[in-house]
Amino acid sequence: MISRRASLKLALAATAAPAWSWAAETSSPVITRPIPRSGERLPVVGLGSSATFSTTAAGDEKQRLREVFAAMIEQGGTVFDTAPAYGASEEVAGQIVRENGMAGKLFWATKLNVAQGGRADPERARAQVEASFRRVGKPVIDLIQVHNMGDVATQFGLLKELRGQKRIRYAGVTTTFPRQYDMLEQAMRDEPLDFIGVDYAIDNRTMEARILPLAADRGIAVLAYAPFGRTRLWDKVRGHDVPPWAAEIGIRSWAQFFLKFVIAHPAVTCATPATSRASNALDNLGAARGELPDRALRERMAAHIEKL
Repeated sequence: MISRRASLKLALAATAAPAWSWAAETSSPVITRPIPRSGERLPVVGLGSSATFSTTAAGDEKQRLREVFAAMIEQGGTVFDTAPAYGASEEVAGQIVRENGMAGKLFWATKLNVAQGGRADPERARAQVEASFRRVGKPVIDLIQVHNMGDVATQFGLLKELRGQKRIRYAGVTTTFPRQYDMLEQAMRDEPLDFIGVDYAIDNRTMEARILPLAADRGIAVLAYAPFGRTRLWDKVRGHDVPPWAAEIGIRSWAQFFLKFVIAHPAVTCATPATSRASNALDNLGAARGELPDRALRERMAAHIEKL
């Protein structure tokens, strides 16, 4: 897999402004989108905590994660997506934001899933939620979603109860498994969801046919997961420069190329790429500034990736 550092070097070499710096990106405001249920606006690029973030959380380099959070907040990012299932991510991230006074500056999104064999024990579900509250140290969690459609009847039922008690602000469901898309659509029709989380990338557009239009129709916010196809897209662009025409809308790296494609879809509220490096977080947030591609340019971008 091509490293992010190598990708950035290739991207910078391909632009017409070799003296460009990260600071230049702050000249334009961060793009935000409203949560349909409330109108509250969120930055269109956030931070996920699977993959390398999770690996770093389990190791001895937690200072790197402090730098990631500091960089994201400084540059206008707020959305952080995590889950008890992501190893040490939720616990370590919670410790970092508590110790550094960052909890109140973040839109904290976590998940719930204790389902085994298709069923979730209600008491175990409550215990997992209470552990999430202790980890972040916030009296109210912004968003909790049922992870991977685990026993939605039981677990989303608990989230509705917590939302009614105003202990959580928003509730939803997630999946990144195509075999669960039908279940996701059914929940979107049957349940009062504020959010969904679903995989979406320039080479993974299945959800454009039904899921994203349904979210728009039902007034459901969308967190876009795996916008880099996990490692798939990095493998695909290995050895290739970002096309020069991408600079027309301020794209200066492959990360921004991939992210601007995703967040340009009007149904997407926020994309949450995971990283354990502050420089990557800044690169990602660069996609949340400046212009977004229109439909024609999005198709050109997708076609370019297909040809690699």
